[in-house]
Amino acid sequence: MAPMRGAAVQDRVALAEIELCGELMIAASSVDGDRLSPDRIDEVLMLAAKEFE
Repeated sequence: MAPMRGAAVQDRVALAEIELCGELMIAASSVDGDRLSPDRIDEVLMLAAKEFE
């Protein structure tokens, strides 16, 4: 059976999404309140996105 052409791209996207979720969980575990503020979420996601560039 021939490998699917788009599988590698999908794997990279899935791994990037897992990484972003992990970064959000780490940030959430360090917050004093119950939730991350929208500004903090944006900050975490922007910092993580820069790592992928």
